Parts: sequence; structure tokens; C-alpha cells
Amino acid sequence: MRLVFAGTPAVAVPALDAIAASDHQLVAVLTRPDAPAGRGRRLVRSPVGAWADERGIEVLTPQRPREPEFLARLEEIAPDCVPVVAYGALVPPAALSIPRHGWVNLHFSLLPAWRGAAPVQYSVLHGDEVTGASVFQLEAGLDTGPVFGTLTEPINPTDTSGDLLDRLSGAGARLLVEVLDGIEAGTLSAVAQPADGVSLAPKLTVEDAEVRWAEPAFGVDRRVRASTPAPGAWSTFRGERVKLGPVTPVTPVPGTAPLAPGQIEAQRSRVLIGTGTGPVALGEVRAAGKRAMAATDWARGVRPEPGERLG
Repeated sequence: MRLVFAGTPAVAVPALDAIAASDHQLVAVLTRPDAPAGRGRRLVRSPVGAWADERGIEVLTPQRPREPEFLARLEEIAPDCVPVVAYGALVPPAALSIPRHGWVNLHFSLLPAWRGAAPVQYSVLHGDEVTGASVFQLEAGLDTGPVFGTLTEPINPTDTSGDLLDRLSGAGARLLVEVLDGIEAGTLSAVAQPADGVSLAPKLTVEDAEVRWAEPAFGVDRRVRASTPAPGAWSTFRGERVKLGPVTPVTPVPGTAPLAPGQIEAQRSRVLIGTGTGPVALGEVRAAGKRAMAATDWARGVRPEPGERLG
């Protein structure tokens, strides 16, 4: 089939690689416009756009996919299907109707669970033991279309969102090509999503990534892992923000005084922080304007006073 691929971030690139290695013809990519990045705020091409540039493939970057110029160009290209991975903009019915097989979206959850922008983060945040990926027919609703195929993936106790997304993007890329093959062969039909089990996963914000030390230790652990690498878990120390790497819940030593939520206890080989239940051991800490360092090195530098807290 003739394909136009729609996607923007690096997580979409494995699907591009898989499609390029398939028997389908990739004729163009659709991605979000170049965006300012870095200290100089220079305009930077998206990872999907950069991938296409390196291979001499046409790149379409409308501000909104309802623009008449974009719709006209898509009509001219006449793709059979538009596979989508994390494109980042709502697609209007006028664009959805152009390819004869429509748009098919690779989404990183087992729909109808975790519809929205951050399914992997919410799976980790809520302590799911299993997640997966779904390829479904894109329609006007938010991730509501009928599903062509799914895969499952266990969530390990130490998985960050980045770890899980790396695995899902590779496995999901293969699933997407299998679905495209089945659509072309006429051997695959989409099945409506169940009405029960719907949950929503809006974008995880910087505010969501602030650690709540009064939560149980398992909740602190999940929030930090869910926010890693983006938007990045954080707390405050002496009025300044510090970013935090994954933490490890620790079984309290019998007979020792409990730490208050956020209270710091710097030991020789680890740094403990109190939560609503037992303590957690800090991993990496990155203070503003400094590199990430082991929590023990950070504590040796700042020398927390007895009873001093994060947050």
C-alpha cells in the first residue's frame, strides 16, 4: 500500500523503521511543525521529520491538519492508508476520509483502558501489572475507534515510563506492520471497543510530577517512575527545585523512629526520605543548574540538618 506516516516524537521512529523494511511504500510523512528547543530556542525538526529528511522523503508540517493546503496535498498523494504513532494533533473528518483504508493508530495501551496522551505513564502511576498496545481505526472521538489488533506487555516492578515505552514502541511497530499487511490482504476486520473499562490518561504535567511525600512509599515510587524521563519527577529543597531519579521503597528497621513525610536521613551508603508509610531510598538527584549525581554525593554536598525535609 501507499502510505503517509503521521507521527512526531522519537517513540514513533521504530514504526517508521518497520514500515520502511516492509513491502509497503512510504511516500511521505506528516509531523508537527519545527519547534523551539534548547537554550538558544532554535527551531528543531521533530525526530520523525528528521528521519524522513535523511531519506529524502517528503515531509508535511501543517500547523493544523484541517488546513486546505494540507488536505489538497494529501488528496494529490492519494495514500491507501495513514498509519499514526503519537502525531500530536486532532485529525478532522475531512482528512480521515481521504485514504481509502482511513487512518490506523498505534496506541500504547489495551483499549479502552487509558485513552489519551499518556497511557504508559498512567499505567505505571496506577500500578498496573500488565499493559500493551492496540492498533485501531482512527475516528473523531478520543481513541474510540474499533481495534484491529493488540499485544500485551508485563510491567516490571522497577520499570520507568521510558523503559516500558521503549519495549512497547518496538513490539508495537511490528504489530502495526502486521495490521497494515492484513488490511491490504483483506483478511483483517476491526472490532468495536467494549463499553466497559474506559479510563483516561491526559498528558502528565510538571505539576503532576511533583512528589507527594505524604503518599505511601509505593505511591511515591510509582509517581517517580511514571514521571521518568518526562516530565521528570521533582521536589524542593531549601526553596529550590531538585529533580529526582527512581527511588526504592525500604523496609523500616524495627525499633527505629519513623521519618516524617519528606524528612531526610543521610546515611553512609544511602539517603532515606520519609513517606506516608515507610521510607524510600533516593536514587539520583539533580539540583538546578547541576548535573545528576548519586543521592549520597548530593547529601555530602548539601549536608542536610537533622529533621530537614524535601518538599
